[in-house]
Amino acid sequence: MTASRVTLTRDKMLGCVLAGGQSRRMGGGDKSLMDLGGQSMLDLILARLAPQLTDIVLNANGDPERFERFELPVIADPVGDHAGPLAGVLAGLAYAQDNRPGVTHVVSIAGDTPFFPQDLVDRLCTAVPADRPVVAMASSAARLHPVFGLWPVALRPDLQDWLETGKNGKVLAFVDRHDSIEVAFGTDPATGLDPFFNANSPDDLTTVRNALSQHSR
Repeated sequence: MTASRVTLTRDKMLGCVLAGGQSRRMGGGDKSLMDLGGQSMLDLILARLAPQLTDIVLNANGDPERFERFELPVIADPVGDHAGPLAGVLAGLAYAQDNRPGVTHVVSIAGDTPFFPQDLVDRLCTAVPADRPVVAMASSAARLHPVFGLWPVALRPDLQDWLETGKNGKVLAFVDRHDSIEVAFGTDPATGLDPFFNANSPDDLTTVRNALSQHSR
């Protein structure tokens, strides 16, 4: 007889929006707070994430008051100086372990990707077992998007040691140390864009604004 798999549920997860990038290609500042026609990138991201998860934090460095209107906890990178997305993931894992004893996994969300899938959390959730640490990463068009991942809180000590000892800051370099699974997603039906289209430049912001304008017609 085959044993049934323990299923991971949403109440065991914390959402962590990685909003702390330096936005060099945008000329600096917070990409997540840039105006997209009456709303910010972060407004769009939270509108997509809130129906999927109720427990959400923002990972950002600097003065947290600039995010005050969102009424969410703002947590800084616990290691390094803008050490990349892995530092943000570590911030989420540490917050969950220290403040949410019932949370076993953290879902990381890029702060510059407003059209990520509306079933992201459920798809990542059902892809992994609840009783052993497996990292789930999103993909589209045969390309991995590891910043959109599901991370077991149990990996916190290893990730902290990895970053504090100056190991490779690339997400996949760390993931390769652990069991992982890829979860593939298709085109965003509302915009026709890759769901993980991220706004890295002013031209990308124009693409986002055009997609929003067409979708609102």
